[in-house]
Amino acid sequence: MTRPLPTIPMRPPWAHLPVLAVAALFLTANAWGAAQEKAAAPAAAQAAPKASSEAAPPADNKPAEYVGSTACQMCHEDIFNAFQKNPHHLVETSKSKGWETKACESCHGPGSKHAESASAADIRNPAKLKPAQTCLKCHLNQPTHAGRLQSSHAKNEVSCVACHSIHKNGPNGLVARKPAAINAQCAACHMAQWASFNRPYKHRLPENAMSCVDCHNPHGSLQTRMMQTVRSNEPGCLKCHGDKAGPFTFQHAPMKLEGCGACHEPHGSANPKMLTRQDVRFVCLECHANLPTPQAASNAALGTVPPAFHDLRSPRYRNCTLCHIKVHGSYVDRAFTK
Repeated sequence: MTRPLPTIPMRPPWAHLPVLAVAALFLTANAWGAAQEKAAAPAAAQAAPKASSEAAPPADNKPAEYVGSTACQMCHEDIFNAFQKNPHHLVETSKSKGWETKACESCHGPGSKHAESASAADIRNPAKLKPAQTCLKCHLNQPTHAGRLQSSHAKNEVSCVACHSIHKNGPNGLVARKPAAINAQCAACHMAQWASFNRPYKHRLPENAMSCVDCHNPHGSLQTRMMQTVRSNEPGCLKCHGDKAGPFTFQHAPMKLEGCGACHEPHGSANPKMLTRQDVRFVCLECHANLPTPQAASNAALGTVPPAFHDLRSPRYRNCTLCHIKVHGSYVDRAFTK
């Protein structure tokens, strides 16, 4: 005889709801956490190299050190030997300059990295630097360089090594000294001015009887156009033309106010006496002229039409210097006639 199976009481449907809710909540939490980890992975990957680079600086970031001029000699022996007779060799031997045995690095900077790599990128090139960063650290306070920072060469950022050869030997090696060499060097940049010397009336530069630095100071001057000065800051023209210097009792005003260039073209002219105009009278009339007016001026002693005393229709008044011979200045006559 078989025993009957026990009957299991059936639970109502809503009895399983708490279990299902807990399972759904667990699955949702796992999915949200996985999404957050996936989103944070790229940011962490980007931050990791940055943090590692900050923590470990490159090995070649160490600043260069001074190694002395003998280290430079190993590769630059010809320059080193020529430098022994150079005026700048005083920097190598003098203790007062602070660069004893390190003259090369006084301009080129510390050379330890360059000595190891032999790369031009690891050493300073003074030709590519401003003068204030190289030469003027020593030469700024010297009298010949008093106007260097105000000169047109400085404003145009012309480097010192454009004219000076720093490594050459001998006192004449740093810069050209002979008139022919000086003129050729200046003419390489100032071509328009050099062309003026091909005119019929000129200073004798093409014949090498003069040089550009006889009149101009390439480092700067208190005068305009970098003019040389003589005596008490007078224009350099008076160094040769001393008879025009004075002091005069009656001085022609342009001599003090405008200088020789008011009437003359110093580089060269097509006109006699290097004048700015073809006739003397036209030079004078730029200042001394009463232009034609319906009524004569009250001071009509000069002019171009009657009743002016100097009636330029008459040939006798067309050459001013026949009477006013002392146009630069006179000791006795206000009108410069004697």
